Amino acid sequence: MLRKTLAAALFLLSATSADAASRVWISEFAVLTATASGSPGQMAALPSLTDQATLDISGGVQSSAAFNAQTKYIRITCEVQCAVKVGGTATTSSLPIGAMSPEYFESSRAPPSR
Repeated sequence: MLRKTLAAALFLLSATSADAASRVWISEFAVLTATASGSPGQMAALPSLTDQATLDISGGVQSSAAFNAQTKYIRITCEVQCAVKVGGTATTSSLPIGAMSPEYFESSRAPPSR
């Protein structure tokens, strides 16, 4: 079984307060909600498979727990702007995630690098 991990690295902006909270929340989902026509909707079906322990990235790079074998989609919410990478260590050049702007990703492949 291929185990995937998600690493989150803090990507600070100069305007960020030194004592701002720096937490990352990761939820795992198996399916997307179906629309009335039966096609997948653009929202995850609740409840999630699991909500991982909150990561504190104020001290630098943190790795999530391995995803559940049934996980197909993940939702990431960062309290401050951060960068994420699936299957490796995130750096400031990894995919940025805006503060308090949840993002969904298919967990079978990494988000595109930019």
